Amino acid sequence: MTIERREILPGYSISRLLKGGWHLSSGHGAGVAAAQAIEDMAAFVEAGITTFDCADHYLGVEQLIGDFRRAYPELGRRLQIHTKYVPDWDALATLSPADTVRIIDRSLMRLGVDTLDLVQFFWWNAKVPGAVATALVLKDLQREGKIRHIGVTNFTTPQLGEMIAAGVPIAVNQLQYSLVDDRPERGQLKFCRAHDIAVVTYGHLLGGFISEEWLGKPEAGEPFANRSLRKYKLIIEDFGSWALFQELLTALEAIGDRFGVGPGEVALRWTLDRPDIAGCIVGATSTRHLARNQKVFDIALTDADRARLAAICARRSGPLGDCYELENDRTGRHGRIMRPNQNSLEDKPWQDAGTETAR
Repeated sequence: MTIERREILPGYSISRLLKGGWHLSSGHGAGVAAAQAIEDMAAFVEAGITTFDCADHYLGVEQLIGDFRRAYPELGRRLQIHTKYVPDWDALATLSPADTVRIIDRSLMRLGVDTLDLVQFFWWNAKVPGAVATALVLKDLQREGKIRHIGVTNFTTPQLGEMIAAGVPIAVNQLQYSLVDDRPERGQLKFCRAHDIAVVTYGHLLGGFISEEWLGKPEAGEPFANRSLRKYKLIIEDFGSWALFQELLTALEAIGDRFGVGPGEVALRWTLDRPDIAGCIVGATSTRHLARNQKVFDIALTDADRARLAAICARRSGPLGDCYELENDRTGRHGRIMRPNQNSLEDKPWQDAGTETAR
């Protein structure tokens, strides 16, 4: 089984399945031993999943990938590392160009590279000016050779328009998109297509809810095992109901049975088949589902399969609005669970559980 690749810019290709790093954060939930996480990274690269997604505020993850590169230099040279620059909410009003340079330099040091392949920028509070000016600092760092490509994540479509109008060279937009969350279809995918911006997505498996493990189970509730489940349970509630989600899960399971895979692989294939999607990030804390993930590229959904899924999704009631609009509302259910001041925290020694982080 060969992992598909996509050239998103001249001379720069990514694996269409990307290994996500949020789940490895020391603040996400129950942790993984660092040595095991590094061994798992080697298995992913050897399988052809060579593009890793991380962030400066995923506690410990940039350093962990850097440690992998040092432990496996030959495999490390095959990597494309997509990190993020996410300055803290409390720092936005006084953020200076020097602050941006310092945090980018910190990412370079942690990862052990001279140039960051892709830096995906996010600005927590649109009411605080400075997002465009900060993105232009990243453009300066790109000219200096510290950044190869500039991307964004979790911006609304009007915010993307402001960036483009100011001359920010956005190569990649990372956004949340799945059968359950169709907000990108309300204009943002069209915008990216018009401006030649590659789209990389996350959230396809709803933090693990799209799995046979949840099929036929009572509705999930607190306490959740990790922050992903807490976050995506809210998305399921907006989608309609636990009962409607179970209908979708049942249909995904039935389709997967034909191919010898689970509902998650079918959901991934559905997203990869969307015309504007360059790649999908899969959060993995181990190699448990690696072989099944590889089978995604052996699946060919039929028109009848897509129609069956579409008929269920047509009964949705949400989520409403533009990309990340719900999460940006700090008074709402989605916004209240965000942790927007993680960047300033020092990376802690690897631990089984710790301070919560947020995507």
